Amino acid sequence: MLPPLPGAAPSLAPFVPSASKLSDVLTGIDEFLWGPWLLIPLLLGTGVVLTVRLRGLQLRMLGPALRFALLTREDGDEAAGAEGDISHYQALTTALAATVGVGNIVGVATAIHLGGPGALLWMWVTAVFGMASKYSEAFLAVRFRTTDARGQQSGGPQYYLQRAVGGAGGRALSVFFACAAVLASFGIGSMTQSNAVAAQLRASFGWDPVVVGIVLAVAVGSVLLGGIEAIGRVTAGFVPMMILFYVGGCLCILAVNITAVPHALGLVFAGAFTGRGAVGGLAGSTFLMAIQYGVARGIFSNESGMGSAAIAAAAAKTHHPARQGLVSMTQTFIDTIIVVTCTGLVILSTGTWAQGDPATMTGQAFTHGLPGQWGHYIVSVAIVFLASSTILGWAYYGERCVERLVGVHGVLPYRMLFTVVVFIGTVTELKDVWTFADIANGLMAVPNLIGMLALSGLIARETRAYLAQDPDLRRRGDSFSSVPQEEEPQEGRDAVR
Repeated sequence: MLPPLPGAAPSLAPFVPSASKLSDVLTGIDEFLWGPWLLIPLLLGTGVVLTVRLRGLQLRMLGPALRFALLTREDGDEAAGAEGDISHYQALTTALAATVGVGNIVGVATAIHLGGPGALLWMWVTAVFGMASKYSEAFLAVRFRTTDARGQQSGGPQYYLQRAVGGAGGRALSVFFACAAVLASFGIGSMTQSNAVAAQLRASFGWDPVVVGIVLAVAVGSVLLGGIEAIGRVTAGFVPMMILFYVGGCLCILAVNITAVPHALGLVFAGAFTGRGAVGGLAGSTFLMAIQYGVARGIFSNESGMGSAAIAAAAAKTHHPARQGLVSMTQTFIDTIIVVTCTGLVILSTGTWAQGDPATMTGQAFTHGLPGQWGHYIVSVAIVFLASSTILGWAYYGERCVERLVGVHGVLPYRMLFTVVVFIGTVTELKDVWTFADIANGLMAVPNLIGMLALSGLIARETRAYLAQDPDLRRRGDSFSSVPQEEEPQEGRDAVR
């Protein structure tokens, strides 16, 4: 660079960060947050602590929880007039809508590509302990939920951190979580998802991203105007259908390649402890890399411990926090143990894990595993609908946190801005948005994990008391009264309304 001419104003260039420097800074923050010394041990450690204190609740209650979540549509809670805005099933599908998305298709491929086949086993380990975290945050969300100015139930870490932890520390954790969640809703919840939809439709069918953006923004905006009731109805209708559609395609491929499945499982268990990676023995070639990418991508996929799904759980009609906690717990099982496992085994059994770009690896596996172009179309449709459902789920998370920060009058402007950002995502090159979204997700998790550890005694005590009366979740909800809500100080009500 030439020096400035004599008498000329000094250049500000040295003081203005370049795009590359900003990218480096974001990457550094992301690697620190999701590295082996902060969020990974904190998330996994919290799950272990909660598993011990809840006496392995996620394993011994999984069967009753799945039956209650998926088969018991009239559980007595709705019929008995329990507080809440949507059914426990709609709360589950809303949370599934936000988690079962692009991460279950591309995220799994990235974990295997960088961490080797063994990363899949560490994703399973993360899911098992994550189920205890998911139960706990949903329990707290219902236990400490409040009623907003419109008469709707509001809850989640942005409320229970203040109401349960209390004091200045609880208030600070609550505000910190709410701010991080709003930022995350514009990143992982909006722009990255709509961009994936537009890119997939352009690659598969040659559709113009501008047209895709307009249609998607109008559709999302129309649903958001109906609030959580409309979101619950939409997600209850098409989220299970899309999961079955995608998992059905995976099962067809595994049936065709059934002889390769034992070898794929062997790669998983051997690679979990040897760290054999896909990139020529370099990236992902160590044991620690297999753990790091397996745990990080597993948590990214099911969001256990991040607190986001607890926001949807708080809207459920239920007479006891434990009932909805057990329903929410099944979300992690469905997301990781079922959907992620299917994706991982398809990639490994078709042999595409050792070649190609992780962004297209799952599509290549489907194309290779099914005749003609059917596999390609299945992945295209799955990405479009699952990404769209993620947008709806995160829009609700964001608006609940906006309400916590500025009150109900901020919800409509947020919905309008969120809809605009959905369109922007379809026509913009994201570059560092994914990294920013990872950082926002990590920042959400920190205050929530601190709160769950502090409240683990309360969670365990009240859970044991409830399950002693209803060990199989077969009693009607009207047999129990709601857990008494702690009265919130007047200053707290003023702050959140």
